[in-house]
Amino acid sequence: MDLEHNPFEAALKVGEKQLGLWISLCSGFGAEVTAPSGFDWALIDMEHSPNDFHSVLAQLQVFASYGTTAIVRPDWNDTVAVKRLLDLGAQGLLFPMIQSVDEAEQAVAATRYPPRGVRGVSGNTRANKFGRVTDYAASVDGETTVMVQLETTAAIAQAEAIGMVDGVSGIFFGPADIAADMGLVGQPMNAAVWDVIKPAAQALIAKGVPVGTLVTDPNFAAGLLNDGFNFVACGSDTGLLAKASDALLETVKGKMKE
Repeated sequence: MDLEHNPFEAALKVGEKQLGLWISLCSGFGAEVTAPSGFDWALIDMEHSPNDFHSVLAQLQVFASYGTTAIVRPDWNDTVAVKRLLDLGAQGLLFPMIQSVDEAEQAVAATRYPPRGVRGVSGNTRANKFGRVTDYAASVDGETTVMVQLETTAAIAQAEAIGMVDGVSGIFFGPADIAADMGLVGQPMNAAVWDVIKPAAQALIAKGVPVGTLVTDPNFAAGLLNDGFNFVACGSDTGLLAKASDALLETVKGKMKE
């Protein structure tokens, strides 16, 4: 039996644009609402959402059935958590708050078996179809996406070096934390924030390193993709639900007679 193909990783390698959705509802049922939309990738968030391994598993199962590559962001860059997520079958991870080349190398190492890394070995996991993928250890590296998230100006200053670390699939810019680091907390769309992000992103693009981010303005998201960004999450499940709920209530209220 063969290992599942990772279409997101393959797309990054050939420069295809990938549209994503941020997933925070922590529910397989909730994931099944958005999965049929057909996003290329979905980010299951454990850092800022109350996801646990069981809820992540349910969402991985949903997105797999719809052909969307599920990337998981762990709550921290812990090698044990990374091992467990990969064993569950996560095809990619987004490592938060990477600050240096050394930390990027540690992130990659957490996803690799010895001697290339420190991932613990189990022969019977969901990832290897409970032992049925006999060449899993030999083939999994090429099907695993390792994205590292830059969230400070100090990290951005090292973006090119971080992006060249062997095994890093792409660089993800976190505008909310970058804004906070710049003294602009709560202003991720401030022009000053993007004046820092965009030149760093273009330098990486020129070197062939895939770059991405999360923004909730669809026009801005499209603009980034048109400017060379490779993967952009253009909204979140919670944000879509909140906005639609508010809009529905206001629409009905506005049409009511006093």
